[in-house]
Amino acid sequence: MTKSLNKADIETLITKAKAYITDESDLDKIKKVYEYSKEKHQGQYRKSGEEYITHPLATAIILTTVYADTPTICAGLLHDVIEDCDTTKEEIADNFGDEIAELVYGVTKISKIHFSTENEALIEYYKKIIVGMSEDVRVIIVKLSDRLHNMRTLWALPEVKQKSIAKETLEILTPIAHHLGIHKLKSELEDLSLRYLKPDVFYDIAEKLNNTKLERDKVVGDMLSSVSGLLKEHGIAHEIKGRSKSIYSIYKKLEKGRKFSDIYDLLALRVLVETEQECYTVLGIIHSKYRPIPKRFKDYVAMPKPNGYQSLHTTVFGIDGYLFEIQIRTHEMDEIAENGVASHWAYKEHKDLTEGVRSSTEAKLQFFKSIIELNEEKMSSEDFVNSVKNEILNNNIYVFTPKGDVFELPKGSTPIDFAYRVHTRVGETTVGALVNNSMVPLNYTLKDNDIVKIITNKNSPGPSKEWINIVASTQAKNKIKAFFTKNERDRYIERGKESLEKEMRKQKLVFNEFLSDENVNIILKELKLMDLDELYLSIGNNKYSPSYIINIITKRDHPLVESKPKRPIITMDNNVIVEGIDKVKVNLANCCNPIPNDEIVGYITKGNGISVHRKSCHNLEYLDNRMINVKWNDNPTGKFLTTIVVYSKTSDKAMIDIMQKASSLGINVDSIKTLNKLDGITFEMDLYVTGTEQLNKFMNDVMNMKYINNVVRFMK
Repeated sequence: MTKSLNKADIETLITKAKAYITDESDLDKIKKVYEYSKEKHQGQYRKSGEEYITHPLATAIILTTVYADTPTICAGLLHDVIEDCDTTKEEIADNFGDEIAELVYGVTKISKIHFSTENEALIEYYKKIIVGMSEDVRVIIVKLSDRLHNMRTLWALPEVKQKSIAKETLEILTPIAHHLGIHKLKSELEDLSLRYLKPDVFYDIAEKLNNTKLERDKVVGDMLSSVSGLLKEHGIAHEIKGRSKSIYSIYKKLEKGRKFSDIYDLLALRVLVETEQECYTVLGIIHSKYRPIPKRFKDYVAMPKPNGYQSLHTTVFGIDGYLFEIQIRTHEMDEIAENGVASHWAYKEHKDLTEGVRSSTEAKLQFFKSIIELNEEKMSSEDFVNSVKNEILNNNIYVFTPKGDVFELPKGSTPIDFAYRVHTRVGETTVGALVNNSMVPLNYTLKDNDIVKIITNKNSPGPSKEWINIVASTQAKNKIKAFFTKNERDRYIERGKESLEKEMRKQKLVFNEFLSDENVNIILKELKLMDLDELYLSIGNNKYSPSYIINIITKRDHPLVESKPKRPIITMDNNVIVEGIDKVKVNLANCCNPIPNDEIVGYITKGNGISVHRKSCHNLEYLDNRMINVKWNDNPTGKFLTTIVVYSKTSDKAMIDIMQKASSLGINVDSIKTLNKLDGITFEMDLYVTGTEQLNKFMNDVMNMKYINNVVRFMK
């Protein structure tokens, strides 16, 4: 009995394949692959109790419904043999060729990943599965067909497992089927997922559909006859049929607050004609008799969806006032709508996937191009997954270039998003935008079917940092950030080099001699840096001071000779008391700029008196034992130089407010430098203060400003 069943099943597969595969050698190959798979799975059974071979066989039969080519059908028959049987990719290649082996291996890679929609595993799952599948779209179609048969037999698994698989199918696989345009698989996967995730909702909708079936069938039949008669009167050859709405699509409308009785496209017709011109003729004929509902007309013929879908959609007041959604398309458009990219397989020409067919298919795969671009952005796994979810798997908008090329963007996108989607260089040189021939601001929110023209200037200095807050796509955000990261790195490197050269001039060192290969290697090794650019970068971003770098070399040859201070020496005889010495020249070190109430220590320099440092100064580790105790006078006079760094969010008034606060506290601002960063603006300020009390008051007041992130005292 089992043998005859299997024979009938393979005959069913061959019969369905014969509908479009006429090469006998291809059909013989499918039979041989089936026998091989059957032998490999011998003795294996499914949870339902069936022989395991029934699953790959059912997968292959599903593949014929979307007209998959011979290698894809063979991969469907073999898709579990590497994972579940003692079989290798090389063995499959030896028996059936590299193409089939690669497809089977691609499906195997996907199947080995433990799917999850609840935890961190989802992150790596998305990254591996989606980018991996992009290598050959046929791998995806095999996986979708495999899943559809598993969903049809999901009843054999425990309820917890049912819900887990259904959730994964609905959240991950059905959106992929949608973007590939394979409505035939997508619709059934959605309905089956809903059946197991929300059985009460599923069966409630099914019951309501069943209760109204007789009435709907009569109304649809009457409308079908009326429209068909109308088209015959005008000599239009056509095929017309009633179109049932899927339970899942009804559920989504109910979820948005619609009443069951108000879902007018439960009544639906589809008209198929021969040519694109006839589509528009039929539309005019129908509108001449049945009044259309405003804003319910969609022209996907002139403006196809990125997945290749083409059709005219209109909703009219039909017989007895019932609302009907009518779709009008050619037979070829209908095939593409049902089978998506699978409809572009070369079976029509009875060829392999030639370059021409690959190009035709490639045009429909912007979905995967977007994923590959995201993966190349070097973003974190979590950002990648969020981007895939929010920007690729969700409802997006479709906008056009003036030449009619379509681009898919996330909702909320602006002309800047569009510019970066066209090309990075277009984005970086954008200076303006026209939408539907009207000038718009760059933060304008694009809508479906907008025609966008970007105005560029090759001499543009580049994007504005404000654009990061304007764009909606992660791709554009990352490209803008990358632009500033590179530019800021270059500025830091130049700044660091200049600072080091300046300090060397102060210390009367020859730049080229000091930075000999030997010295550079010593410095890089000590600081664990890769090259000279990294050294300059670490100076430019204030990680190390120039004097700190110089000391690494000079400490090896002789004790540190304190460099001249940046500003005129302030005689501190009355402010700093040196233990055991009445009169001596005292200087405040410019590397740490001590001020009254700081804990301090003195260092005896050669010929320049006592240099006073804060005890926390990192340069002290390079000084020898010529330390001496010093302390502040009880009543120090004058003002003392110190440096702080203020980290601010982007705010035009930040500098003004900070300056006003300093003035109100009697603090003199000697200089202020600004440095733009990705997350805001950083100010480096040289101040003259009376001591730590005044400085701390100022820093606390600035810190309490709503747009300030942090305030720190700086040490060089």
